[in-house]
Amino acid sequence: MPERPPLRQRKRQRAREQIVEAAYALFAERGFGDVTVADIAERAEVGRTTFFRYFGDKQEVAFSDEQRIVERLTELHRALPPVDDLAGALAQIREVVVLLCGELAADGEHYRAHERLVRENPELRDRAARKFHLLCEVFRDNMLARGAPREVAVLAPQLALACYRAGQELSDGDPAALTGAVDSAFAQVSESFRSEVT
Repeated sequence: MPERPPLRQRKRQRAREQIVEAAYALFAERGFGDVTVADIAERAEVGRTTFFRYFGDKQEVAFSDEQRIVERLTELHRALPPVDDLAGALAQIREVVVLLCGELAADGEHYRAHERLVRENPELRDRAARKFHLLCEVFRDNMLARGAPREVAVLAPQLALACYRAGQELSDGDPAALTGAVDSAFAQVSESFRSEVT
């Protein structure tokens, strides 16, 4: 049986979760633009100091899983063997991204709320675009460090991002459809590689 984290760590995690839950409830009630940090702190029953211990602003709350996602993707990708061809690099990223889609969509209610927030708020769409740019850089740098040609290291993450975005749009906000739609987009791109070879 795994050991429970120390009490202090559990309290911190619970405070963070309370802030996220309060923020999402308020965003749903009033809209993102009409909610302040003070509103979130009050609803979560924490002080502003506590809020800022966990989040820099309310945008960070909307992307509360961002750092965990970046770290998880990086860890999964680094564990894979080096490749130096585009098809192989894309197949590896596909494996990681499809796995991540399953994790993202596991909490369907949260996924829908997050997607709706991003869709309805330009500042959050901009933040999401920066997040995706960062992930592409992570994959690129990891492949370069393992000896992949620069063209492959740059192109594979961009193609993967296009597949993710296409699948995300095709799934139309349905968390149950996300993984299949993203995987299908990757499959079609991979099929075009095979067609060119034959």
